[in-house]
Amino acid sequence: MTILFYELVGRDTARPFSPHCWKIAMALAHKGLTSSSMPTRFLEVPAVEGGVSKTVPVIRDGDKVVADSFSIALYLDEAYPDRPTLFGGEGGKAMARFIERWSQLTIHPYITTAALMDLHAMQDNDNAAYFRASREQRLGKRLEEVMAARDAGLAGFRASLEPLRSMLGYQPFIGGASPLFTDYIVFGALQWARIASPYRLLEDSDVVAQWFERCLDLHQGLGRTVAAA
Repeated sequence: MTILFYELVGRDTARPFSPHCWKIAMALAHKGLTSSSMPTRFLEVPAVEGGVSKTVPVIRDGDKVVADSFSIALYLDEAYPDRPTLFGGEGGKAMARFIERWSQLTIHPYITTAALMDLHAMQDNDNAAYFRASREQRLGKRLEEVMAARDAGLAGFRASLEPLRSMLGYQPFIGGASPLFTDYIVFGALQWARIASPYRLLEDSDVVAQWFERCLDLHQGLGRTVAAA
């Protein structure tokens, strides 16, 4: 049975950009599960599956509807235990919780700063108006003011990745010898930036950039099916 996968897009339905949706795109491929994408714009999210969630991703697997990227990953591992694991056990789930919070508190804020105007430009008129109003209310500044800080913050952002950089000196993936959902969490954040904005976050020589390239190659190059901005 094909899993229905609601993922966030802008004006171009062929360019899904949400970091959380990319986690699930990679997780579905990791599990070898067939899915059908349902491109969804910001203003369409409240109607997804009868309003089950304020955000996407959302999946429908037969009669089962699951929202929230972490909950979806847990569901996929529990529903399909005969397929490759996303977590590698309870310890892996606990580690993934930490990685998720670290990513959202360390990586996401800077990418928001760096790519905000590019993300705005990806939307059609109605969704662009929603995006600007909702983000300016949340951030307390105009989008242009937020993005103005990106050059000054770049060195600090790169330095903040040192724990990840150091760990990747010992192993090819966050999950160890092969990727786990922990990798897809951080990959989703950097893929969000790659698709939304041409702004250069990392030098090619950075081991984090090299890990990201390995992740782009996973699952028959799934991450590369959407070109960089």
